[in-house]
Amino acid sequence: MKVVDLRSDTVTQPTPAMREAMMAAPLGDDVFGDDPSVNLLQDALAAALGFEAALFMPSGTQSNLCALMSHCQRGDEYIVGQFAHTYRWEGGGAAVLGSIQPQPISHAQDGSLPLAEIAANIKPDDAHFARTRLLALENTIGGKVLPLAYLSEASRLALTHGLARHLDGARLFNAAVACAHEFGHDPYAAAKGICSHFDSVSVCFSKGLGAPVGSVLCGSRELITKRAHRWRKMTGGGLRQAGLLAAAAHHALEHHVRRLAQDHALARHLAQGLQGLDGVTVEAPQTNIVFVDVAPAKAAGLLDHLKSRGVLATGLYRLRFVTHLDVDAQGVDRAIAAMREYFEGV
Repeated sequence: MKVVDLRSDTVTQPTPAMREAMMAAPLGDDVFGDDPSVNLLQDALAAALGFEAALFMPSGTQSNLCALMSHCQRGDEYIVGQFAHTYRWEGGGAAVLGSIQPQPISHAQDGSLPLAEIAANIKPDDAHFARTRLLALENTIGGKVLPLAYLSEASRLALTHGLARHLDGARLFNAAVACAHEFGHDPYAAAKGICSHFDSVSVCFSKGLGAPVGSVLCGSRELITKRAHRWRKMTGGGLRQAGLLAAAAHHALEHHVRRLAQDHALARHLAQGLQGLDGVTVEAPQTNIVFVDVAPAKAAGLLDHLKSRGVLATGLYRLRFVTHLDVDAQGVDRAIAAMREYFEGV
């Protein structure tokens, strides 16, 4: 029985076409800057998103960390959401390695950070306070797409107060596909529109885009070549024949963006299939992530039951199901059937 792995979109395997692209990639030494496949990816993504330069890194955690340390110095502060990856799920790297203080604030229901809260947490120029230097947002955040109007307003607020703006765009293209209708149904144009509000953006290729490894940090030439490149080296991200990995990411950029709409459709199908179960509340998905709240009295044994039916998920009282290119309609139907079997039999 084929396992339906809905734990995350990070579990995807490279497609046959992606593997072919990897094996055919011309290689060089990226520390010397002469890996042609890395350079091609960096130039292509920077151009697509409207930036001057880009830098390939092994992980989104490293990409975000290098961005934060490029924007901020020791004793500086960045404003961030309580549930943003750069604050909650990346090991506290900015504080531990960069001596950068996070100022977390609570999210609104739509995942945004309220503008009034951002403004209220920008510190005055006073020796008692850390220096507020950066606003860090995430899109998508918990599978939710930050509204374009909000991005414009938050960007304007940051600029008014002299703050730099960074976007953790781990699932940038999921957000872009979700709002592509506002850009002539062109997800690449939507991604560029989202990025126009930021000074730097980190894009992950090993989630919904299906590459095995890699993220890319985009920004100005000064930010990338003078600062982020040095931080990448210092944090151990200087790779050699990295073109094998960059070729997979480049293939994903060219071939796996528009298909994200299929993942979003399957997430909606999954959510609809779980409606009406006793003790279950389903949050309507905007992209490829479905959150399901389960009454505590009915949660014990649920994950084991799903696993026994060949379905993997994460959580306990709040389940997370993530659709991706290795999950098809049959797999989603199996997950629905397994959930219904459990709850209708409890």
